[in-house]
Amino acid sequence: MTLKAILAGAAATCVIAATASAEEYKFANFAPPFHTINGSVIEPLSAAVEEATGGESTVRGYHGGELGAGPVEQYVRAVQGVAEMVWGLPGYTSSQFEQTMIVELPDAIPLDKPGYEAIWAAYEDNMAGEFPGTVPLALWTSEPNIFIMRETEIRTPEDLAGLRIRVAGATSGEVVEALGATPVQMPMNQVYNALETGLIDGVVTGASTLSDFRLDEVASSYTIGANLGRLAFYTVMNEAAYNGLSDEAKAAVDELRGIELSRSAEEAWNATADAALEAARATGDNTFIDLTEEEAQAFSDAVAGVVDAYVADVGGEATLAALRGE
Repeated sequence: MTLKAILAGAAATCVIAATASAEEYKFANFAPPFHTINGSVIEPLSAAVEEATGGESTVRGYHGGELGAGPVEQYVRAVQGVAEMVWGLPGYTSSQFEQTMIVELPDAIPLDKPGYEAIWAAYEDNMAGEFPGTVPLALWTSEPNIFIMRETEIRTPEDLAGLRIRVAGATSGEVVEALGATPVQMPMNQVYNALETGLIDGVVTGASTLSDFRLDEVASSYTIGANLGRLAFYTVMNEAAYNGLSDEAKAAVDELRGIELSRSAEEAWNATADAALEAARATGDNTFIDLTEEEAQAFSDAVAGVVDAYVADVGGEATLAALRGE
């Protein structure tokens, strides 16, 4: 069923759900309660709404997939009113987010530029139409991607030949193919077992996963410095539920949504990543490969064709320019 059909069929249900759940707004979290999303997004929303309404309205996190297993269906859960708020990754349903997925391309955002700033600079004119039936509360990126490998040391693109690398979506899959590896698409909550059993050889993702998903327990080699893109994230609210907020609750949500909540999320992701990398380095039994600028450029050169082709295919030149601040 297409998202358009889901939107049409769920409209009346969403209005009823928004009215019925006026006191508690459910936030669907597919990750465990200790995940970074809780302290950086769910708890600030809950505190703001509860304070603004004198405790009459609350935001409650439902963790570990309690409202439905699997991160792939997160956006649909918001549209259908299963939860009033959700977080997720555009990459899991990348065909819906053609412009937003440009965020995840290598070299789309300079390594030293905050991802949330880049996204919001491009959002209104280029991405807004990709979020039907919802109100985006936060849009942000992970820390820059690195190679997290079970055993293999990656120093050049040639080192990836024949390896099985987990990716989040189709776009990152094309990048991995350009580097000579075989992409394996799966949700992040399946990566631990896949690495442990050797089903995959590695993953291209941010270092925050070392602690958020305990990947440090099943990986031993890390390559840092190539601009391999970043993961994009969203927190959205069912549009009918948002429109049904009391004046006080809406004011509290509006004060946070956008740059403020996005910054909170991204800074927390970066802090988690920094701490996880520091801990992994400190063990002394991991291999860290910090690429030089010249070595990193080899990876950029290898995937440049994929980046150019994707941007051209979706007519994303304006989006890319906005992300880069050009």
